[in-house]
Amino acid sequence: MALIAGFFYAYACSVMIGLARVDDRTFIDTMQWINATVRNAWFAPSFFGALALTALAATLHLARDRRAVLMWIVTALALYAGAFAVTMGINVPLNDELAAAGDPETLHDPAAVRAAFEDRWVAWNTVRTLAAGAALACLLRALVVHGRTTAPDRPA
Repeated sequence: MALIAGFFYAYACSVMIGLARVDDRTFIDTMQWINATVRNAWFAPSFFGALALTALAATLHLARDRRAVLMWIVTALALYAGAFAVTMGINVPLNDELAAAGDPETLHDPAAVRAAFEDRWVAWNTVRTLAAGAALACLLRALVVHGRTTAPDRPA
């Protein structure tokens, strides 16, 4: 979860801020290349793994004596499921539309292509960044609660 939250955060606080300062053709070309290369063996484990491993953690804490921890894990799962849904339902389709626009050098109106993409993509990236960050915070809280509920009694 920390890896994917950091990935989204890096876009929010550096990548997209830097790209906001380049011309339209450079922006489109750069985002097309990023989108074409991000689906790889390094990215997939964090993107899909955050969802799968959080679901597994929830399953492992279904026992009645682990409900305090379960609440935090389920909240994290719901938050990240939201971030995952935003990615798959909004950001990826926007990426696909940008790819379908074609070679930035041959575009008649690159400003219009960028305008149809950038603000929406950035806004929804902010949503998924906040959701993934909150999911991470919930998992950290789950660890603290787990430590408190499973720690052996200590003498006073």
